[in-house]
Amino acid sequence: MKILIVEDEHLIAESMLRYLEREGYQCEWADNLVKAKEKSWDFEYDCMIIDINLPDGSGLDIIEQIKEMNSNSGIIIVSARNAITDRIKGLDIGADDYLTKPFDLAELNARIKSIIRRRNFNAQNNITFNEIEVCPYETWVKVNNKILKLTKKEYDLILYFISNPNRVIPKGAIAEHLWGDEMGMADSYDFIYTHLKNLRRKIIEQGGNDYIQTVYSLGYKFSDQ
Repeated sequence: MKILIVEDEHLIAESMLRYLEREGYQCEWADNLVKAKEKSWDFEYDCMIIDINLPDGSGLDIIEQIKEMNSNSGIIIVSARNAITDRIKGLDIGADDYLTKPFDLAELNARIKSIIRRRNFNAQNNITFNEIEVCPYETWVKVNNKILKLTKKEYDLILYFISNPNRVIPKGAIAEHLWGDEMGMADSYDFIYTHLKNLRRKIIEQGGNDYIQTVYSLGYKFSDQ
């Protein structure tokens, strides 16, 4: 799951990055309004943690942009104790939650999980697709009630597919989801093919079906139809 942290205080941002990456999230960071707007325009995030007071403007501008894009990203506002008016405005224009500085990182993690579960998984802890079951918060995958041994990228890939059933997902979207803006785009998507091949093999070895369908010239679809 991808998280964007928008925070200009570097020590705070770095502590969030370290903690959330240990929790299994793929995290990116923007320390000003311009970078944050560029990232939120170019990439889809499961959740965005936005400090309202940025050196070059208001984090509320990012929230307004996200809503204009009809993005499904969850939004958590981070603000100082005296920023009540801005917090209220942020919630009014579409933010999901807020935290007042200073805050506990475990609480931040709990808020992120709650938003993602509500927005992406209909408030369910586990996602099932026929014989495949995924638990996003304990990061395991079962096929026919047997645990799969997956790499981080293979796990991210099956979670992305099972969260978007019957939807054609372009190869570029898969690449962005797995690597974000840290990925140097190659001339081909061979790295995706390799992860797909290994994921398919591991599912089939546990008696599962191959639901990953190739959609010629477009991408892939996770479907039993």
